[in-house]
Order: sequence, then C-alpha cells, then structure tokens
Amino acid sequence: MAVDRPHGLELVDFDRLATWMDECGLGTGAIADIAPLTGGSQNVIVRFRRNGRAYVVRRPPAHPTADGNETMRREARVLGALAGTTVPHPRLIAACDDESVIGAAFYLMEPVEGFNPGVGLPSLHAGDPALRHRMGLAMTDAIAALGSIDYRAVGLEGFGNPEGFLERQVGRWRRQLDGYARHSGWLGAAALPDVEGIADWLEREQPPAFVPGILHGDFHLKNVLFRPDSAEIAAVIDWELATIGDPLLDLGWLLATWRDQGAPASEAQIVVEPWDGFPSPAELVVRYGTASGRDVSRAGWYAVLACYKLAILLEGTHARACAGKAPAEIGTRMHQSAIRLLGKAARLAAG
Repeated sequence: MAVDRPHGLELVDFDRLATWMDECGLGTGAIADIAPLTGGSQNVIVRFRRNGRAYVVRRPPAHPTADGNETMRREARVLGALAGTTVPHPRLIAACDDESVIGAAFYLMEPVEGFNPGVGLPSLHAGDPALRHRMGLAMTDAIAALGSIDYRAVGLEGFGNPEGFLERQVGRWRRQLDGYARHSGWLGAAALPDVEGIADWLEREQPPAFVPGILHGDFHLKNVLFRPDSAEIAAVIDWELATIGDPLLDLGWLLATWRDQGAPASEAQIVVEPWDGFPSPAELVVRYGTASGRDVSRAGWYAVLACYKLAILLEGTHARACAGKAPAEIGTRMHQSAIRLLGKAARLAAG
C-alpha cells in the first residue's frame, strides 16, 4: 500500500512496516498521520496511527556511533522487562530483530503524553514552586524504584555484567579520552583541568561494594517526560545506555547534571526556568536514600564519577570538531561544558 512519507523519514519503510504489523496482528489498513518526534536522541522516532490506534516506532539512525541494531534490541528488552513495574516508562508493543524488514532492528511503543522540562515548562509548572519541588522528588523516586527491581526476576540476567562494574569505570573512560588523540588538532587531555587527578581520586576512593541492579545510564531532566497536569513522571525515556551495574550511578548522573542552588543558568548542564522550587542536591540524596533503602553516604563519589564520564563524552565532540568532523561552535560549547563538569567534580571531591 502507498504511504506518504514526510521529508527526512526515508529510514522508515512504512509499506514494509505495515506488512510486518499485519503479520503481528497489529491493526489493518493504511498507516496515517505520520509525524517525526524530535528530542535529544539521534535515533529515528516517528509517531503514526493505524486502524484508530497510535504508535511510535523507534529505529537507529543511518550512521550510529555504535551498533544501533543491538541498541534497539537492548532498549526493547529492558522496556519489556519493566512492564508491570512501578517505573514510569513507554509501554512496549512489539519489537523486530529482523533488520531486513525496514533496514534495521526496531520496536513499537505506546505514545507518551507528557512534556520535557528541558524544552520548557507549561504555565502550570512554571507558576508553582511546590510543583517543581515535587518534580525533582519524583525523579529520585523513579530511579530508586528502577534500582530496586530484581533484574533476574524480570528476565534481565546477562543484560549487563555487574561483576567488577565499579573497578572498570575509570580505566574504560581513561582509554576513551586517550583515543581522542586520533583526531588531528585536538590539544589532548592537558586542556582539561585536573582530569588525571580526578581519575586518581575516583580509584583511590572507590566504594568497596555495591548491590547490583538496573540502571538507566543517562538519567537527567531531558530524559524524563512529566505529566501535563501534575508533577508526576509520565515516562523515563531513552534507555539506550541501560545496563546492570551499580544503580547509585543514576543518582550520581542526576547530581552531575542538576543545577546547584544559586548557580547561574550559564553554569547549568540543563537549563530549566524558573529553577526556584526544585530540590537541592542534598534533598535529592536524602530522598533517594529513603525511597531506595540504599546507603547514600558515598553519593558524592558517584556524582564525581558521573561528572568525569560526562566530561569525557562531551570532549569527544570537541575532539571531532578540532579535526573538522563536527561543527566548531558545537565543539567549543562541549569543551566548555566538559571544563565546568570537571570543576564541579573537583569541588565535590574536595568537599
């Protein structure tokens, strides 16, 4: 059947998708109301309707930085495992491992009605500091619930390797940073303040043990959709970095990207205005400890690790920009963000 394709959606073959849906018993007739969904993800995300039901299809981009097909399979697996849990997430409808159907592995999920605070706050939330306070607490509740799930019981045995998870972190990201030397024009790690000192501190102060669980891997304000009528989370999104490891790293990632009280918006990794009313980092830590039952006395260590990892990730864009493989303006902005994150890491380590 012929389907009109909006510009830029050539990576989704809707004719073949409709045939596959027929075989799965997912409606009949034409695919209609096709609309791309935008956001921070590089993956292709498209909403459409068929036979009166709304769907969202997600597939990797044309040139993913890693194995995009395996990423889709992992995302679908974790979303399926979360069904029936208290963790707010997009509901998985069906997944397809066969790359020949539309040119890549993909999955279908239920649309989520919600807003991304990193894009802007609706008037209800912008006008109520108490509502914004609850939004922050809802975020800690979500990752506390995620880390409390018995990953084996929900079928995620082997989804990640928790053995030696913390011991692997610094070495893995040191190698990532060293690998940027392949980009000509990059000035090297010397342009990042105290990055080696922070790595040494992390290894020296590493917690001796942890209780393994599911972690999202990239948990921050831009990867959460809130309900338009309340402060509750509609869904945690973008599960491509989910794994089994130390769930406290999700708390650390939230702290690393959270705006410090009194800090100007120019220093924030994610700008949300108005910011007053949102919980302080200390409040987030206390709430997570209460909700999860985990020991949060070393929360600062996880925040330093998250700052370190995120700084190195952002510096990768800068290194590519130095070699002319990414826009120079974006590379400069990412480098400045990496420097701010390392400064935050140093303050947290000292405190």
